[in-house]
Amino acid sequence: MNKRLVAEFFGTLWLVLGGCGSAVLAAGFPGVGIGLHGVSLAFGLTVLTMAFAIGPVSGCHLNPAVTLGLAVGGRFPFKDVVGYWFAQVLGAVAASAILYVIATGNGAAIGGFAANGYAEHSPGRYGLGTAFLTEVVMTFFFLMVILGSTAKKAAPGFAPIAIGLCLTLIHLISIPVTNTSVNPARSTGPALFVGGWALSQLWLFWVAPLIGAVLAGFVFPKLEE
Repeated sequence: MNKRLVAEFFGTLWLVLGGCGSAVLAAGFPGVGIGLHGVSLAFGLTVLTMAFAIGPVSGCHLNPAVTLGLAVGGRFPFKDVVGYWFAQVLGAVAASAILYVIATGNGAAIGGFAANGYAEHSPGRYGLGTAFLTEVVMTFFFLMVILGSTAKKAAPGFAPIAIGLCLTLIHLISIPVTNTSVNPARSTGPALFVGGWALSQLWLFWVAPLIGAVLAGFVFPKLEE
């Protein structure tokens, strides 16, 4: 179990450092900013690369919602959920600390620090209800793809590609709405450094993704029957 938790720690660290790092450091860089498309691809690439690297060790969840959804779907033991959550959140916080040091290395303020938000803190000024629905639906389909691509009947070896591309697509859809969470750990790390509004809105980015994951955990097994 310890090796699996260490793998989840480093995997989630890489996801947050790569995904949020691209948003904080490169998205709006003058002349060569990667923008929405680049940040979306960065998040997808972090999952794709780590799925190949640590998938055989821990399953490469990197996300409390994924862990819970897999448990509800009968793919992961409930007794190990809390341990995975702890490792994932710790990895996200460690990544945010590293990113904070890098981002402020030229004296710049951290700004929004890729934190997730709604209402005035939504990139597109979308309200609470829209943000909640978006996070539930996006996480639901993320788990559907994960459960389907890792099923026994699925083509072996292609799951990391499907999952990475799915996360890229999710970001292309929902960055304008919430900055895209679908991952409570990813939301927690940056929120701790932004404080204030980010912490007060963090509840949504735990509750909505977990609901979406649980729904997928119930629905997908019915499709396999």
